[in-house]
Amino acid sequence: MSRIGRLPIDIPADVTITVDGRNVAVKGPKGELALTVARPIEVKVEEGQVLVTRPDEERESRSLHGLTRTLISNNIIGVTQGYTKGLEVVGTGYRVAQKGGSIEFALGFSHPVLVEPPAGITFTVEGNNKVTVSGIDKQAVGEAAANIRKIRKPEPYKGKGVRYAGEVVRRKAGKSGK
Repeated sequence: MSRIGRLPIDIPADVTITVDGRNVAVKGPKGELALTVARPIEVKVEEGQVLVTRPDEERESRSLHGLTRTLISNNIIGVTQGYTKGLEVVGTGYRVAQKGGSIEFALGFSHPVLVEPPAGITFTVEGNNKVTVSGIDKQAVGEAAANIRKIRKPEPYKGKGVRYAGEVVRRKAGKSGK
């Protein structure tokens, strides 16, 4: 039995969960998220808890059991607390500025790079080298942060580029003299 999948999920007081066949809708103070559950997995709401069960011990059922429980749990956390991901811009002359809802990067290219936020995602800039990506959908927040990092990944010689907050960049020695 899946150790994660069999754990019940407690529903906070300000969250409502509706299960309609294969669709699970989670509504909370920050917004609403929906999830479509894969075929063999079943979801029930009983006594203030969400229970995720599987009908058999097939390989596919076992693999989807814990995943489904974690996705529902992430949706509950998202609509109550939300998710944030921090990014840092490191390098001489590299900076970021807020332009309305979008952000503009100066990353050593011949032109500034303008990044528009996807639906449900907000960008905030602190100083001129820190960006916070926030939203209620964990997957969307992570993807938006990864797309920003992809513009100029940290390079291994000087460590310049866009990195996650707290990310350790492995440095290379570079050229040695004689």
